[in-house]
Amino acid sequence: MLELRGVTAGYGQFTALWGVSLRVSAGEAVAVVGPNGAGKTTLMRVISGLVSPREGDLTFEGQSLARLPAHEIVAHGIAHVPEGRRIFPMLTVADNLKMGAFLRSARRGYRDSLERVYTLFPALAERQKQRAGSLSGGEQQMLAIGRALMSRPKIILLDEPSMGLAPVMVLRLFDLIRRVREEGYTILVVEQNVRQILKLVDRAYLLEVGRIKMEGRADELSEQDFVRKAYVGL
Repeated sequence: MLELRGVTAGYGQFTALWGVSLRVSAGEAVAVVGPNGAGKTTLMRVISGLVSPREGDLTFEGQSLARLPAHEIVAHGIAHVPEGRRIFPMLTVADNLKMGAFLRSARRGYRDSLERVYTLFPALAERQKQRAGSLSGGEQQMLAIGRALMSRPKIILLDEPSMGLAPVMVLRLFDLIRRVREEGYTILVVEQNVRQILKLVDRAYLLEVGRIKMEGRADELSEQDFVRKAYVGL
C-alpha cells in the first residue's frame, strides 16, 4: 500500500533522513520507534507532503507521491495526525471534526463519518459544543484522531500520539488506537513509548540518527537484547 525506497530528506543544509526504506501493507499497523532527534517526525512529514524528499521515492497504491503537494496527498487517502495534535482551540469539537471532512468525497459521507467518530470516542460526542482548547490533553488527542478519520482515509499517520499525556491517559490512548485499528484502518505510528507500541502493532522499524537500524515483527523486535536494554527498559 505505502512504500518508501531510499528516501533522503531534511531542512536546508541539515539532513534528517538517510536512504530510508519501509513499507506498510493494507490492514497493517506498523510502528517507527526510536529516540528524540531520530527523524521520525520528518519521516511523517515526507509521507504527507510537508517535506519533499531529496532522493528516493515514495508510492501509495502504486502511484508516486514524491512531488505531490500535501492537499493532493490527503485526497489520495492519507490522513496525518501531527505531533502536538494541532487542533483549532477556539473552534468547537464539532467544528474541528467538520474541518476534517473538507474533501468533497468526505463531505458526501459526513454524517456517517461523524457517527462513527462519536461511537469510537463517546467523550467527543458529550463535548461536541465545547471549545477544543478547553479539552484535556487526552481528549484533544482523541479529537485530532477523530478529525483525521473524518477524511475517510485509507491510512492514518500518527506522530507521537502519547507525547505530553499523563501515564494513565497514555494507556487509555493506546486502547483507543487499538479500537481504531479494529475498525479496519491501516496505521503507521511513530512513537517513543516503545514498550506499549510494540504490543499494539504488527511490525516495527527502529530509526536512529536518520537511518533504519532494525526492522521485524513487533514481538520479535521486543525480544532483541539491544531493543530491550535501550528502549524498553529491561
